[in-house]
Amino acid sequence: MHTVVERELEIALVLSPERSIPVPARLTYRAEDPYAVHISFHIDSDAAVNWTFARDLLVEGVFRPCGQGDVRVWPRRSQGRGTVCIALSSPNGEALLEAAAAPVSAWLERTLRICPPGSEHERVDVEGALLELTAVAPYDEGRPGESRPVDGPPDGAA
Repeated sequence: MHTVVERELEIALVLSPERSIPVPARLTYRAEDPYAVHISFHIDSDAAVNWTFARDLLVEGVFRPCGQGDVRVWPRRSQGRGTVCIALSSPNGEALLEAAAAPVSAWLERTLRICPPGSEHERVDVEGALLELTAVAPYDEGRPGESRPVDGPPDGAA
């Protein structure tokens, strides 16, 4: 059985030091993908923005700044309460998100009870993934550029 832990919450999309807008978001953890966490949110569109990154990064970022490159996470005090900042960067744009630390931490605790740190490898089916990656696809006549056996000479040849 695959366990999924989800939490819907409101996060702030930080537009400037003085301005942010509330954005509905969903945190998701899937036990069959034990190293990853997923965050989905909507910004002025019907399609959700989806990010996947290491659970360890979010766990560490609740306590101290961490990450480099596409995802950075750090704790912060804002208006007297603890928050978690998540900076996301891609070729399509950048976003700075800020969420209350308490619900993020509570959600992370639930994921850690399901799959404690250091036990993630027990939930990954490495052999199955390798078999899937190395499986030979069934023969398909319609693939351009693919050679196929011929019983006789090509048409028109004598």
